Amino acid sequence: MVQKFIGFFSRESGSLNQAAFVLGFFAIISQTLAFLRDRLLAHIFGAGMELDIYYAAFRIPDFIFITVASLVSLSVLVPFIIEEEALGKESLRKFIDSVFSFFSLAVVLSAGLAYIFMPYLMGSIYQGFSAEVLVDAIFLSRLLLFSPIILGVSNLFGSITQARNRFALYALAPVLYNGGIIIGTIFLAERFGILGVILGVIIGALLHALVQLPPIIKEGLMPRPSFPDWSIVRRVASASVPRTLTLAMSSFALIFLLSSASAMEEGSISILSFSNNLQSVLLSVIGVSYSLAAFPILSKRFLENNLAAFVEQMINSARPIIFWSLPASALLIVLRAQIVRVVLGTGLFDWSATRLTAAALAIFVISSVFQSLALLFMRGFYSAGFTMKPLVVSIFSTAVIIISSLIFVDAFKELETFRLFWEALFKVEDISGNVMLMLPLGFSLGTVLNAMVLWGLFEREFKGFSAGVARAFFESLGASVIMGAVAYFGLGFFVQFFDTSTLFGILSQGFLAGALSILAGIAVLLLLKNRELNEIITTLKGKFSNTQVIAENPEIV
Repeated sequence: MVQKFIGFFSRESGSLNQAAFVLGFFAIISQTLAFLRDRLLAHIFGAGMELDIYYAAFRIPDFIFITVASLVSLSVLVPFIIEEEALGKESLRKFIDSVFSFFSLAVVLSAGLAYIFMPYLMGSIYQGFSAEVLVDAIFLSRLLLFSPIILGVSNLFGSITQARNRFALYALAPVLYNGGIIIGTIFLAERFGILGVILGVIIGALLHALVQLPPIIKEGLMPRPSFPDWSIVRRVASASVPRTLTLAMSSFALIFLLSSASAMEEGSISILSFSNNLQSVLLSVIGVSYSLAAFPILSKRFLENNLAAFVEQMINSARPIIFWSLPASALLIVLRAQIVRVVLGTGLFDWSATRLTAAALAIFVISSVFQSLALLFMRGFYSAGFTMKPLVVSIFSTAVIIISSLIFVDAFKELETFRLFWEALFKVEDISGNVMLMLPLGFSLGTVLNAMVLWGLFEREFKGFSAGVARAFFESLGASVIMGAVAYFGLGFFVQFFDTSTLFGILSQGFLAGALSILAGIAVLLLLKNRELNEIITTLKGKFSNTQVIAENPEIV
């Protein structure tokens, strides 16, 4: 039975939609566990200083993971591994040993330096923390340095398992990672507090790596420490450094946002992190799934010098991203309070925290479709060998996020009309600390500009993309507006039938309003004879038994 299950996910892709659906399926499982994880954290700790310390402690280990550890990311190593394997087992063996030895040492040294300089780094980033709080944050962040080391090694394992067609095991790894955090939260948090959750993170990282070991050991590809071949190291580094620096920009922006939040009211870091985790669901399920499913096809078309087919594939990838992201964004914005109350509204997570998290979620979601499209554009540029353009644009957008966030925070504090507008829009006039909403606003502005600049650069390089997605964009936008309106009035209608002070009542109200709006959206798209809807219906009628899973790198929570 287990072999059949693994085999089910180890065959070649039938279509872009099928591959994306399977990727999305695993992402949904992982995100469901992430919801459970966040609900447990909210219930036990609430939006307070303990969770602020927890999320703050992640940022430096996370930065090491995204930079140094991700130099051996899946998208970089798999082509090299396939190429070396074609030259023979010994060539592959030498490649794996060299990469493992050098990059593992680089991660360990980076973590060691971070451990030494942690007091200075944390003190510089979180200047809003008191001396006592900072001591706890430094201790936890040092402990979390085990995580990028383990996950960095797991990155290499994942590249080997993917290249050897063991897709299910790699797709299962992030699920086990979140499972480890849940184990720590349920069984260790009561005794050790937030330290128990951190121990769960380390357990999850170990599970992430260990689940991929059996096939590697079986096939004799377990990495061995050795003196690295510098020509191999240079080849891998030249391909991975620009991509890694591009990813690092988003981590740097998040560090800035949390740094700013540390100077605001207690719980601001927790609220910002919870709302960011919720909005990331669309990116994980839609943006990552379609951009990853398209990546090998895009690479092949460009290598064939078939630019017409390359652009067509980009169009065919962007259309379903737009089709799913715009309506989902509309629903998240309208149903934000219901979603936050269902996922987080329990235990010590009070009503004020719920309302602020819902407002922050809505602001984050404004940029959701642009986040997903930006991922696709980056994959498109990488397929064509352009690694510097996404990096330059990411640096620009990170600067916009930082500068605009500072401007918005100052405007909120100094300009009454500006403050009253945002307070009235999200009905948070009576909640102290609502200035933190300006941080996701700065993030969304920078992210939208990031996608728009990438779009313009891609259109200039490869003509015809914009014309190919225009109809899909406007049809989905129109359906999204109608869906949002139906969901809004649906909430008002169904509220009279349920007690919305209970979990069942708020879940039922949101579910029925959302279901009604989805039916309205489908009706509109059917009337428009929407191409994306017809393709998805066709895909759902097809078989998924020949669908290959290409999984992405895990991210530290």
